[in-house]
Amino acid sequence: MTPSDHVLIVVDVQIDFCSGGALAVPDADAIVPVINQLATNFDVVVLTQDWHPAGHSSFATSHVGRKPFDLIELPYGPQVLWPDHCMQGTRGAELHPGLKIPHAQMIVRKGFRAAIDSYSAFLEADRRSPTGLAGYLTEREVRAATIVGLATDYCVAWTALDARAAGLDVTVVDAACRAIDAGGSLAKANAAMADAGVRRV
Repeated sequence: MTPSDHVLIVVDVQIDFCSGGALAVPDADAIVPVINQLATNFDVVVLTQDWHPAGHSSFATSHVGRKPFDLIELPYGPQVLWPDHCMQGTRGAELHPGLKIPHAQMIVRKGFRAAIDSYSAFLEADRRSPTGLAGYLTEREVRAATIVGLATDYCVAWTALDARAAGLDVTVVDAACRAIDAGGSLAKANAAMADAGVRRV
């Protein structure tokens, strides 16, 4: 097992992001057994869940004349519009049924404020509202994070960048992630992670 100061953060491995889901990431289901095996090596595990109310501001259906993957400006900055997904209490918001990490200690739900999206497990998209994860990890005296999940170019990358900003040593495991990769988003995310000192293995 890893030392108690090293956390595994499993990002958004939810039904809506997997095969047949409302916002399916290509080949997402393939990472589930990889994550399950990896998690057996960690004492400290945190899971995240997208947890949107109906009519969330990041949904294309909330903006007349807009379609998924359009880019708009919201009060906190640019926002990609998505299909309705991971709505609170729906099957699509549930964790993938194949995910088997019974020793995970915490679930961070994000994106539950109707007017603000939240890719990162640490800060919402306004870059001011904390999720509480940083405080939790500080109190647990965590110094390093390994990050896996969906999708590499959005929630995984934003989480990795914020983990670095919080002072953690950060590794992203490529075999345990998959990307949406729309409009060059994966290359942009990879460059940002490299610039921030995120290790990729």
